[in-house]
Formats: sequence, C-alpha cells, structure tokens
Amino acid sequence: MTKVYIYDTTLRDGAQTEGISYSLHDKINIAKKLDQFGIDFIEGGWPYSNPKDTELFDYFKKHPLRKSKLVPFGSTAHPANPAFKDKNLASLIKSHTEYVTIFGKSWDLHVKDVLKITMEENLKIILESVKFLKKNKKKVFYDAEHFFDGYKANPNYAINTLKAALEGGADLLVLCDTNGGTLLEEVQEIANEVKAQVAVDSFGIHCHNDLGLAVANSVACVPMGCVQIQGTINGYGERCGNADLVPIIGILKLKMNCTLTCDKQLKELTELSYFVSEVSNMVHRDNHPFVGRSAFAHKGGVHIDAMLKHPLAYEHLNPQVVGNRRRFLISELAGKSSVVVKAKELEFELDKKSARAKKIHKLIQSLEKDGYQFEAAEGSFKLLLEREFTKYKKFFDLLGFRVIVEKREDNRLISEATIKLKVKGAAQYTASEGDGPVNALDSALRKALRKFYPTLSQMHLTDFKVRVLDAKEGTAAKVRVLIESQDEKESWSTVGVSENIIEASYNALVDSIEYKLLKDRKAGKL
Repeated sequence: MTKVYIYDTTLRDGAQTEGISYSLHDKINIAKKLDQFGIDFIEGGWPYSNPKDTELFDYFKKHPLRKSKLVPFGSTAHPANPAFKDKNLASLIKSHTEYVTIFGKSWDLHVKDVLKITMEENLKIILESVKFLKKNKKKVFYDAEHFFDGYKANPNYAINTLKAALEGGADLLVLCDTNGGTLLEEVQEIANEVKAQVAVDSFGIHCHNDLGLAVANSVACVPMGCVQIQGTINGYGERCGNADLVPIIGILKLKMNCTLTCDKQLKELTELSYFVSEVSNMVHRDNHPFVGRSAFAHKGGVHIDAMLKHPLAYEHLNPQVVGNRRRFLISELAGKSSVVVKAKELEFELDKKSARAKKIHKLIQSLEKDGYQFEAAEGSFKLLLEREFTKYKKFFDLLGFRVIVEKREDNRLISEATIKLKVKGAAQYTASEGDGPVNALDSALRKALRKFYPTLSQMHLTDFKVRVLDAKEGTAAKVRVLIESQDEKESWSTVGVSENIIEASYNALVDSIEYKLLKDRKAGKL
C-alpha cells in the first residue's frame, strides 16, 4: 500500500482566507488538534514576516507536539542578500525545527517581472538557499511556486529550477499549482515529465482550487509517485481556497487504500473539520463531502425507502467511519417511510400503513405548503408527534401579548413586550425590555414562566434566522423564523411561520420552550 504524508498549511495558507483572522491562541489550538488527529506536517506560518508566527514557534519549543512535525515556511533568499546573510532564512533556522519549507520561482514571468532579476540569478538563489539550510542541518521541502504555469510557459527553465533545488540538497520537491488553473490531465502529464527529466521517484503536490479541481488534482498524482499532499482543513485559503484535506484524507484511505499516519483517527475527521470551522469563525458547509451535516442526509421518499432496505443504495460509505451520521429529513418531498423512520428515532412507534401515519404525512405536507420547514426544526416536529400520539398537556396558555418599539429624542431605540399567560390555573402578567422586539418578547415570556418552571434558566437561544418566503409580496410577505436553543445537554431547533414576524417568532419561541419543558417533564425534573 502507498504511504502518503499529509502536510497541513491551515495556519498559513488557510489564514489568508477572506474573513479569517487567527489569534496566537487560535493557531496553537488548531495545531494541537491537528497533532492529536495525526497530521504528519503542520506548517506553523512564516516567522520572518509575522511576529505572531515567531511566537507560535517559540511556544512549541517549550511545548513540543506529540505526533506532528511543526514546519516553518519562508522564501528563498532575497536577491540583494547572500543566503548566509538573509534574515528570512535565518528565521527558519531559529525556529528550531527538524523540517523547513521554502518556495522559489519556477515561472520565468515571475523571475523577470516580479523579482526583476536574470534567469541565471534565480537558479543561483534557489541553489544557495537550499544549500545553506542543509548546511544548518535542516530537512528541506522545496515548494516550486507556480510550477505548472511555469512549465507550460517555459518547460526547460521550470525543470532547471527543480534541478537547482535538488542540487542544493532538497529532500522533497513539491510541485505547486499556485494559480489553481491547471486541468487534471495537464497535472498528470507534467508530473510524469518531471519524473523523467529530473530523475526523481517521488514528489509532493500543492494545489489551489480556482477551477474547483484542487482535490482531484492532488489525489490523481498519488499513483504517479506523489508522497506528500499539501492542503488545508475545509479547503480554506486565498481566493477559492486550497486543496481540502478533509475529503483528500477520506479518499486516500477509503477509496485508494493508502496508508496514512492518521489511519486510526479517521472517526475523528468530522470533529476535526467542525473544530477548525468553529475556531476560524466560519460557517461549516452542510454539503461538505464526508463530514457535512447533509453529507449523509436523505430527503426524497424514494431515496429513504431504498435506504431502509439497503444502506448502500444512496451512500458511498458508512458515515460512522468518518465520525458522521445518517439523517432522514422530514419534508413534503418525503414519503410516509421517512415519517415512520423519524418517528422511531424520536421513540414513537408508527405503522407505515396506519391511518395515523397518513394523517401525519398529510399534515406535514400541508404545513410545509404554508411555509413550515421541519428538516431544520426537529424540535417542532417532535412536538407535532407528541400532540398526535399522547394526551398532550400544555404547559401554559397565551391570553395575549403586546410589543412596542419606540424611538426617543435621544435616538435610543426601546423595545418593550408585555404578555399575559395562564399557567397552572393562575394568570400571569409581565413586561420586559429587550434588545429588539423578539428579545423583549422572549424575556417577558420567560419572566412569566420561570417561577413555575425554574429549569428554563438552564436554556438559552443560540441562533435566530428569518427567511422571507415570497419576496414579491414585499413587506407583507410571509416569513419563516427558525430558532436554535440549547441547555447543558443538547440543542434543538424550532420553527414559526406568519405574515407577522413577531407572531412567527413567538410561535418558534413557544415551541422552543415547550420542547425544553417536555424534556424536563420526562426526565422527572418538573
């Protein structure tokens, strides 16, 4: 089996993503998580260009990683400096790591128009930079920047840059598709020519995703001698991102039968992906291959019916292998089979052929026609089943509410809600201010209920989304409100729909609170 080494550059290339800004603490936490997972090489950053990255390497000098090799990144020496006087190369040596990575120019366009030096000078810089690092006992990964574009423009010169790095003592040549514009067949053809002309059996690959081909281009090189794949978790990176290591790891192990250092941690792949997205403050893609929330979600009735008969019918692997899970979604597109399966997940026994199953299925279709969406609101769906299956005892009744928004002379905006409820036979009238009308209504509702149901203090809202269902209606359009709540043990989502955003919000809030109270009632806390 082919051994492939994974080289992660989330902390450098990933940090160049629009919208991402890692603190030192963030970088340290991500590095530790990658180490725990078993990534072979973690590129910590560019210590010469960024003081934060210098601090990162200083930290890991005192707190070494357990499995992974930390690697500093830099460039070949500046044209104005000999290698032994170059501060950039000196910073790599001061990082006190076994491995270093430097990049050099492969494309004559960059040599002439960016560095503005002769082609021969560039070859000398590459040779002397690698040689200097080797003299200082470093193992050197040489990233041939823009290699594929350079090869297409001037193949002889691009090859000569690789030969210069190899002559200097580079331990691995990494071919870079820096602009991300190379087609798969071009990558394979050029890689083959490199092996023949440079006389190397193995190489590394570093692809960007500007054509959406970074993953494909990376894994396609493995049968041709690629032993190191560089990329980022979740494909973060400048422009369209880098090769996404998440599907790459899944493909290498589960589809290509390669040997990886992180073999035993494969069940933690989903957790790793979510962890990095959380620290990066980026929304995790639901349709992310292998690890997305929707990667093994089934909505169509035909699909669900087939999945119940054989799990391979609409899945390419068991989701548990990568730490994910199968989900059956409830919607108007799903048949009675999905309702039965979802009911069973929620501990309700339902016969597909029963009148009750038909009734619930028709009710869901009717509600979704009105704008409800239960695939994203499992809390509301469970309450729907509770009301259908059990003698559901309501926790409170609404007698009325009023919400006022007032803009005052000092430009302060005040939101106030008053609400009247009947709780356990007693009328409750409360008022509360809030940051906006929905927050005020939520506060007033909890204020009225908390003395009867003290466990509500353990619950809080974590997300609030509003969707206009028919934009053509303008401000009179019906809206759908999705609310996510959580307590110390779990999270749940609920939905409300109305032409009035306050009423839609109230409906979702009530479902959210009732879900919590029902859960606590069953647990014997009420």
